[in-house]
Amino acid sequence: MKATAQPSMIASTFLAVCLLSHEAAAFIGGGIQRQRAPSPSALHSTWNNGNNYGKGEFTFYKSFDEWMKPFPAEDRELYPDMFRIPDGIFEVRMAKPLGIVFEEMEAGGGGVYVAGLVEGGNAEAQGIIQEGDRLIGVTAIKVIGAKWERRLLPCTAWDFDTVVGAIGSNDIKWGCDNVVLQFERPGEAKEDEVKKHLEFFEPPFASSWKRG
Repeated sequence: MKATAQPSMIASTFLAVCLLSHEAAAFIGGGIQRQRAPSPSALHSTWNNGNNYGKGEFTFYKSFDEWMKPFPAEDRELYPDMFRIPDGIFEVRMAKPLGIVFEEMEAGGGGVYVAGLVEGGNAEAQGIIQEGDRLIGVTAIKVIGAKWERRLLPCTAWDFDTVVGAIGSNDIKWGCDNVVLQFERPGEAKEDEVKKHLEFFEPPFASSWKRG
């Protein structure tokens, strides 16, 4: 079974196995608005615009720990919570096809959760993801001209098609041999900590990721 992003409105129930296309070339992410200011260096150095797009240390998300390495020790001392994944949230890296059955939390948006795992699929073999886990972040590629970046983006407000498009954009032609996903495990994560964690990855209004 093969699922690809569709531009039309989707039905009220969404159930699909993420055996995703390798055709997606670009993706524009959305999400919740930033409500707290991270450290000055974090705010100014992680988002690239104009001629700086696709350049520098913050252009290709591999993992949370790798992404945070460039920040100075001063930031780690002043903002320690920014440098750890909160309890109840976990990150996985996985090759496609994922072998995950996603379903929308609610029709038309509100993110997706794991409705099931494909027997013998990559997710089941990895042994980390469970039914009921909520997808809260996923890597996506955005192409501007001859440049591209891969970012982890909050996806708790997205609909099913947007999630599928983001996953599908992680293509080998952009240097992606996996997809990075962050999940919240129900009953183990604190809502305020999840919110603050995701705010750090939300593109600011002026970011190229907010524009077509």
